[in-house]
Amino acid sequence: MILANNKKIIVSNVHKSFGKKDVLTSVSMDVEEREIFGLLGPSGAGKTTLVKMIAGIDEATRGTIKVLDVEMPKLHVLHKIGFMAQSDALYGELSAVENLEFFATIYGLKEPVRKERIEKALTLVNLTDERKKQVNQFSGGMKRRLSLAAALLHEPEILILDEPTVGIDPVLRQSIWNEFIELTRQGTTIIVTTHVMDEAEKCNRLGMIRDGSLIAVGTPEELKKNTDSTTIEEAFLYFGGVHK
Repeated sequence: MILANNKKIIVSNVHKSFGKKDVLTSVSMDVEEREIFGLLGPSGAGKTTLVKMIAGIDEATRGTIKVLDVEMPKLHVLHKIGFMAQSDALYGELSAVENLEFFATIYGLKEPVRKERIEKALTLVNLTDERKKQVNQFSGGMKRRLSLAAALLHEPEILILDEPTVGIDPVLRQSIWNEFIELTRQGTTIIVTTHVMDEAEKCNRLGMIRDGSLIAVGTPEELKKNTDSTTIEEAFLYFGGVHK
């Protein structure tokens, strides 16, 4: 689906509260077609809460979120979204390939497309040799890789990844980021949360989040230039009010 304004996601004045605690306040942003939009901030800043609402898993207290021009949450949009959570939703007693077959069934993938997508996903995350191993024998990094494979299976229009490379070695992490870039070339729009500065540099645009507020949005170069910073970390500290 190609929208006239090329904005795949529009977040408008979104607030989120849990009881009396405000987790997000007045967040507005948009994500354009075929871009990697990074949400950068420390743990507890509100990144996970925001992406869960964009994915339709949670609902805003106030404000609106539109994905593919549809106000969320809406069930019929969910099959166009791939979501990788921080916690791995995997079945430990099943093998890697059995987990992917289960998710492929949920996504309605039929043979031979199912087999092809599973093989492609396993190759991407470098788990082909461990395909028959039970997931409860996997390390934390291997589970993250398998969760990423599951999110990619149905080739979604929107891919939402919450800290996708935690626990993954640097060489494979680079390979996975190269694949993210290739996916955007093929038409996928990606939101990724991170607190890793070198990953933030790889994003087309960044939204910096601190204490539930969006404190800056722009390309990595714009954010550094506007704050006379040499690194994204310096720019983040500037926008967060921690500057000389």
